[in-house]
Amino acid sequence: MRRTAIATAFALACTAGLLNVPVAAAAPAGTIEAVVPLPQAATLPGAAQASRILYRSTTANDAPTTASAAVYFPPGEPPAGGWPVIAWAHGTVGIGDDCAYSVAGPGAVERDWTYLDTWLQQGYAIVAADYAGLGTPGEHPYLNGIVEAHNVVDAVRAATTQYSSLAKKWVVIGQSQGGAAAVYTARYATEFGGPGLDYRGAVGTGVPAYIEEVLLPIGPHVPPVKLNPNVTTYVLYILNGLRTTYPELNIDSFLTDAGRSWVTQAREACLGPLSDAVGAAGMVIGDLFSRPLAQIPDLHGLLTRYLGLPESGYDKPVLLAQGLRDTDVITPQTLRFAAVLQANRQPVTLRTYPTDHSGTVTASLPDSLPFVRSLFG
Repeated sequence: MRRTAIATAFALACTAGLLNVPVAAAAPAGTIEAVVPLPQAATLPGAAQASRILYRSTTANDAPTTASAAVYFPPGEPPAGGWPVIAWAHGTVGIGDDCAYSVAGPGAVERDWTYLDTWLQQGYAIVAADYAGLGTPGEHPYLNGIVEAHNVVDAVRAATTQYSSLAKKWVVIGQSQGGAAAVYTARYATEFGGPGLDYRGAVGTGVPAYIEEVLLPIGPHVPPVKLNPNVTTYVLYILNGLRTTYPELNIDSFLTDAGRSWVTQAREACLGPLSDAVGAAGMVIGDLFSRPLAQIPDLHGLLTRYLGLPESGYDKPVLLAQGLRDTDVITPQTLRFAAVLQANRQPVTLRTYPTDHSGTVTASLPDSLPFVRSLFG
């Protein structure tokens, strides 16, 4: 089902009263609009109970929207006060509605199900936000950190309001795109969550840092070489995100005909198939552009506001876990980000592992498990 089809189906269901969603004025962020069954593909095998929630949140330019999330409950009886919550910020799956985590499940199925089941077996409930525009009407502003932080916090608020078996105390854990979302959430969780939630800390693995600097020189024939197809696919998603967040930039005017075609294709194609197509085509990022992005006034400032990770303002502990063989993010930049946080006296801990981007998720568990346990006291 394409983006327009899902949006139409959602609107018709709301109008018919099938989702119990008011069609009139928007409710406050974090308000539940509906609870519906999860598709089998999105149901964590070890969960004792699972559901998909639709809730009010925020998208680009502070516009209200409906977002979705999967909620997974551990086996057994909840402890006094309810299950502590892990907000799972997933990595890139794509930006089309078919790619949403609560619709199609994770891209790395075996890895993510094993990883999340580990947390379930430790006695944590999991709230996995899709991010705005994934599986719900509207465009997904890929890597827009403020939007993702709102979506994660609002998902936790909605889930803990809907289910009395969930505690208000929570942490956020994320990988890749979700690692950046976890970092943004860590910076704004207390502010966005208010006194109604008890935010404790964050874990980010494979965090993409200083992407704003990497994008500055992009233009015709720059870079002139083929990159990891995943990296090229991320650029296509970022260009879509910029189109969504800053329509006034007319991103299409910077692209060749081929570039516009690839960016349009990226609006619907999920990460795996699109990355395969990019690799098969031998695409070079610079060939997408008819003029350099640097012609955008204050490009660095714009990109920093859009996806630049905050370098201060963290009020709870953050664990950054990074694979030293990671080529999906620029590992030296992630290590630099950790060093900047430490120099700024932020409550950050860095751990590194001799593995790649995906491998860091599992490799970090021996450090992440006791770290999170200590956050919940």
